Amino acid sequence: MSLTGTPFFLAAIAVMGVAVLLPLLLWGRVAGPAAVRGAARLAMVLFAQATAVLVVFVAVNNSSGLYDSWADLLGTGNHVVAAPDLGPDGLGGQQLASEPHQRAVFKPVSDPRMGHGVRSTTLTGRVSGVRGEVYVWLPPEYSEPAYRHHAFPVVELLSGFPGTAKAWFSSLGVQRQLAPLMEQGEVAPFILVSPRTSLLGSQDTGCANVSGVINADTWLSVDVPTMVTDTFRAKRGAAGWALAGYSAGAHCAVKLALAHPDRYRAAAGLSGYNDPAAERASITARDPGLRRTNNPLWILRHAKTPPRVSLFLSGAPRDGYRDGLALRAAARPPTSVQVIPVTGGHSLAVWRKQVPDVFTWLSGQFRPRIRTGVPYTGRVAPAKGI
Repeated sequence: MSLTGTPFFLAAIAVMGVAVLLPLLLWGRVAGPAAVRGAARLAMVLFAQATAVLVVFVAVNNSSGLYDSWADLLGTGNHVVAAPDLGPDGLGGQQLASEPHQRAVFKPVSDPRMGHGVRSTTLTGRVSGVRGEVYVWLPPEYSEPAYRHHAFPVVELLSGFPGTAKAWFSSLGVQRQLAPLMEQGEVAPFILVSPRTSLLGSQDTGCANVSGVINADTWLSVDVPTMVTDTFRAKRGAAGWALAGYSAGAHCAVKLALAHPDRYRAAAGLSGYNDPAAERASITARDPGLRRTNNPLWILRHAKTPPRVSLFLSGAPRDGYRDGLALRAAARPPTSVQVIPVTGGHSLAVWRKQVPDVFTWLSGQFRPRIRTGVPYTGRVAPAKGI
């Protein structure tokens, strides 16, 4: 039975109901010595409490998108086929332009929480050696005859840790919020792509390449974009790609954009952090070298030339805002950093409210041609240098 399915949630509620009724029906009927009666009654109370906790956990998990399967919850999922040393560029000497196209077959998702139009496939990364699901949503314009020769910009959506690739669609309702804004010409018609980021069970990859362990960077910045551009009418190269993430996904989005300005033009990070050690389960926090080189602030300060990347960062004073200010202070043109303070804590409710502003800002970075000639009228001004 699926961890996130309605049947399991209803089954958990039914079991809790039984657990509550047991003490009411059997409390005075327990026979035997006092010790036996006490133990039996204690077991009934504990059973009722455990089932109540289970129902709460399932409800929270379904609404927050923390774990997508039993393997994710138990940390037994294996998404690493191979983890070769791919070198500093994360390509391992491969010339992607000479490789055959990697078209994927997408099917509509069966999870009603994700809304209409979301499709999924399972991808085995040709370069990274990572295997995982990828979810895609196409904008309303994609199927219109007027856009049949149009290549669309792409935003890669990264979830927090723990977190599932479904969360942007199910918990944040990104496509439900953006579809009407796209129809009205207020937001660019982006293709939305959400790949699996929880790849090592109970460990956070930090979206890094660690030889012999994981090539999460290459999975996200090479294999997934290559598959998407081979399968859909999506723009190729940095001029057509951006990232957005929350929590650990915000850290990844900013880091990947700064590390690969040849692959991404912009990134939005909600309640993120610079130091990988902010996530205790991160494998990059355990090694001093990895902790340093996977810090977005270190990457920005040590770049040979300032990366042509725009960043939109938001957070509370102790939850991303100060890290954003540090990045803004270190940025030099053409790098641009916009930092927005928010209140409300480290929660999906806070990030959900920011979705329209994030994508309005992203629309300004790409200066897209909006449907039916309607001019872009976003609320956030385009950043300088892009």
